[in-house]
Amino acid sequence: MIRKSGIAAVVGVLACLLFFSGTVSCKKAEQAVPAKTAAEKETNVIKEGVNDIAGTVKSALGKYFYVSQLPGFDIAIDGPVEGGDAAVLLGKDVKVKAAYSREKFSLLVAQGIEVKEGETQFKSVYAKADAAAPADFFQQKDRPDFAEIKIANIAKSADWEGKGKGKVFGKIIAAADGKPTAISVVDVKGKETAKILIDGMSDYATYCLKKLRLFDTNWFYFNIKDSVDPKLRAKAKEVFHAEVVFAGLY
Repeated sequence: MIRKSGIAAVVGVLACLLFFSGTVSCKKAEQAVPAKTAAEKETNVIKEGVNDIAGTVKSALGKYFYVSQLPGFDIAIDGPVEGGDAAVLLGKDVKVKAAYSREKFSLLVAQGIEVKEGETQFKSVYAKADAAAPADFFQQKDRPDFAEIKIANIAKSADWEGKGKGKVFGKIIAAADGKPTAISVVDVKGKETAKILIDGMSDYATYCLKKLRLFDTNWFYFNIKDSVDPKLRAKAKEVFHAEVVFAGLY
């Protein structure tokens, strides 16, 4: 029979082995992952004023783009970059100097952009120290101004007329060339209840829609325009015209 003192000794030896093996593993892990430099820690930490941003452009269209290393922020340009609009930056590693103001808390305005060329070289493709935020940028604080438009009956114009602004949950209907022509409004079961004709879509709304390309249905925010003639509504379920200003998941 093994004595209690012997068992305690064995347990003690095992504990020591586990402790030392764990210590060695931790040291190896620390050696395998180099510590971040002070400069790396400061990069992409957004503060009021001008910021230095580095990352890979994952989505870009018109005046807007965003980098994967900075989720939650869009970056805007005020004028063209070398070679075209923001779309030419797609997939490229960039360094950006961008101004941030709490007034537009999810937007950064680029003052300078450099694109990586080679292992360590960067080329300047945009510089504008006095760049301003685009007029069509949709601020998140304005969401409450756009109440949901519930279309109970396509013949009932009171559901939308006089409200000025609104939002609906639905899908984009596009022409053969890909241009959005209407929003197919759907209910909780995914059944179409009406169509809203798109007279225009802001650059920012189009950019947001591109970012949401993996989602079939979204919330569309718009300014309400003219109603469709009551005699024509029943044929195609088209109820009114709208200018789309934003698209989002809620």
